[in-house]
Amino acid sequence: VFEGSAKSVEFNKVQFEEIVGNRDAKHFARRLTERMLSYDFTAKKNPFQELGGFMPVFMGYGIPGTGKSMLIAAIATRLKEHCDNLEIPFLFHPMPDTLISTFQGGSAEKMVQWMKPLQDPSKIIFAPIDDAENNLQERTAQGVSAGVKEVIGVFLRYTEGAYAVNYGNSSIGLFTNLPEMLDKAVISRVQGRFKIDGARTLPDFVDQDYLWWRKIEKTMPGFVNMQNPKDYTYLSEQGLAKNLGEILKATEKPTEERVLEIYEKTAEKHKLDEHLFYAELYKNIQKAFPFFSSRDIRNIQSAVSLRLTDFDLPKEWFEKADIYFKKDYETKFWMLQELMKANMKGLSFSDIRRQEVIRYLDNVATIADTDFKRKVDQRVHEMEVQLEARKQFEENED
Repeated sequence: VFEGSAKSVEFNKVQFEEIVGNRDAKHFARRLTERMLSYDFTAKKNPFQELGGFMPVFMGYGIPGTGKSMLIAAIATRLKEHCDNLEIPFLFHPMPDTLISTFQGGSAEKMVQWMKPLQDPSKIIFAPIDDAENNLQERTAQGVSAGVKEVIGVFLRYTEGAYAVNYGNSSIGLFTNLPEMLDKAVISRVQGRFKIDGARTLPDFVDQDYLWWRKIEKTMPGFVNMQNPKDYTYLSEQGLAKNLGEILKATEKPTEERVLEIYEKTAEKHKLDEHLFYAELYKNIQKAFPFFSSRDIRNIQSAVSLRLTDFDLPKEWFEKADIYFKKDYETKFWMLQELMKANMKGLSFSDIRRQEVIRYLDNVATIADTDFKRKVDQRVHEMEVQLEARKQFEENED
């Protein structure tokens, strides 16, 4: 038995179509499942790792109530269904809520027990960390427990440190409402990131209501006496995008003010299709955001590589495992290369690079600015409390 083997945890089944909005998140989740299923159990490696399209650590973030828990369930559902169909063992391995221990060293021990099964090469493993800010909080923040520091230490060693082993069969997903509260070293391990922003368009809000009232209509036909929207089929907009280009086609310039200013200043000096533009941009970003490092640049490179492998695996591959999934590693790798070449026709490396750099830098700025605002708000609150206390004290003195 593999050391640290674990049993799969039960979960509620959710289909992607039942999640309203969140196009970017759903697309990322679908690509994740396709890549994980390509893992070769004999060779103990994944052809997508060689092609540059595999993310062992990713992050989904957004305000509360936008569908993070549903997305975790949808990823687990899709993986489980495909694994059952393809006769592949699957482990759903969420981080437990009881990880932080009051005993010294206890949290590290529990974290090692949780991380060990991720190195088991005999299963497809999805390991979500919901409300990641609880256990992976910024270590320098005031009042952070020794247990949290122990957990982070183990996480860093097992993701890109001394004990990091990834065969391409397991992926850790951080899900959080407060990405700015996550430890900077933890965030730097995140290679793929996406926003979970819930309903955003008119069809999204129509569909969100439809998912609710259709249950009432099913129980009592005719009771929901309201008109349907013209020229719209319910849930037709909740399908999956063909590729990220569809979602990001409007990404021309950064939306974060500080990043936009640096971007435009750099664009005055170099053209967007020059390699020097990006070198200059990174240098300028580092001045504004000192924690921006070489690892961030590697993460951007990974995101660009991910876009180059942003293609659908043919439907029939999932229906008949012998066509692709049961083939040997070299054959699978060759088949994916052929798909990749076909997919790259008409793509522009320069456009993809620009879109991914903007997306990543906007994300860096959002997290940094929110963190700063939170600290300012906290300090303002403390000062207000102090002033009120002084006022009451002086009134009592009189």
